Amino acid sequence: MTPAIIAFVVVLLIGAPVAVVMAISGVAGVYSLGGEPLVGIIASRMFSGVSGYMLIAVPYFIFTAELMNQGGLTQKLIAFNNALFGRVRGSLSHVNVTVSLFFAGLTGAAITDTVAIGKIMIPEMKKQGYDAEYAAAITACSSIIGPIIPPSVVMVVYATLLRDTSVIDLFAGGIIPGVLMTLALLATSIVLAWKRGYPKQAATPLRMAFMAFLTALPAMLVPLIILGGILSGMTTITEASGFAAVYAIFIGVVFYRNLTFKKIWKALVTTVKFSGVVFFLLATSAVLGWFVTRSGIAREAAEIITTFSDVPFIQIMLVCLLLIVLGTVMDVLPALVVIGPVIVPAMVSLGFDPLHFAIVMIVTLNIANVTPPVGMTLMTAARIAEVPYEKAILASLPFYCAFIAVIMLLAAFPFFSTWIPSLLG
Repeated sequence: MTPAIIAFVVVLLIGAPVAVVMAISGVAGVYSLGGEPLVGIIASRMFSGVSGYMLIAVPYFIFTAELMNQGGLTQKLIAFNNALFGRVRGSLSHVNVTVSLFFAGLTGAAITDTVAIGKIMIPEMKKQGYDAEYAAAITACSSIIGPIIPPSVVMVVYATLLRDTSVIDLFAGGIIPGVLMTLALLATSIVLAWKRGYPKQAATPLRMAFMAFLTALPAMLVPLIILGGILSGMTTITEASGFAAVYAIFIGVVFYRNLTFKKIWKALVTTVKFSGVVFFLLATSAVLGWFVTRSGIAREAAEIITTFSDVPFIQIMLVCLLLIVLGTVMDVLPALVVIGPVIVPAMVSLGFDPLHFAIVMIVTLNIANVTPPVGMTLMTAARIAEVPYEKAILASLPFYCAFIAVIMLLAAFPFFSTWIPSLLG
């Protein structure tokens, strides 16, 4: 175990990509267990890590999201949500949150949400008198809803990496936590809007609001197609993701008529790049995961947790604190593939429901998207808003507190994570 830890720390400190870090530390760990004879299984472990049929859904989900971005969906969703909140003080702030809820059912990735919505909402919020750093903060923080509301690339990776929970259960279990995150952000947004006197907009006539709804409806059907097919048992997750991509092309070309071949090609290129990163992470994490299983690190992690407390709520909050700290130096997917194989078996052995802990872990890790110094979504939003990253960090603190409150609620009450999956049997 010691060679793997030394290799992990050294390679990470010299700035190597996380996938390379996991590959080298995994090889060191495997060699320490059985020498050269065991090193021969590394190739087969890497292959098995990316050969799952369910993983075909990952590029399809990414492709669907990119098609929707290229097809101008964001403007349609913003127009519809603006019709709902126009007369409320700080309306654009609330629209930023609610449009992320709708967009979450399409993207499955926070950074996609930030770029697609931020490029439209942040300049408009600045124009109407919102603080630039606030516009960046609300955009970045609301984008966290993306990987929680299904479909979610993070959940597909989790189910592939840790096979104790099905991706269908994860999708169903993420619905209520995603809504809770939305409500917490909305409550914070409303309080800050009234306190700072952010502007209202004119009320949208009923006819215009109805037209905005009809225009956005074909796009809003995408998550219903995906979830309806999967949760009803009519399709597998892979089949649903493929059909969603075909449907996205259809409405972009036929209904909205602004999805050209050039835009489809651009979406394909982005899909290949992002999918390559995900699959490389999964391949190298399979080696490290095999080593973790054989070495007994998970058992030792469980013993360490019990030395601090034998109260379940305190145990799970200690792990959440560890995940938040890890999120300060790693993005969500790398953090998941590094810590998941160690901490999940440990928590299950302590008696935690695998689905409950999976949802808490996914929600907590997604805060890494706005946690400095990494915080990719917050950094991206700050660049769009043209404000210093430090100011965006300070502006995000109220929303960060709202996230912590939701995590504590989810940790204390498994019902929020397990109720919908239990209804599905």
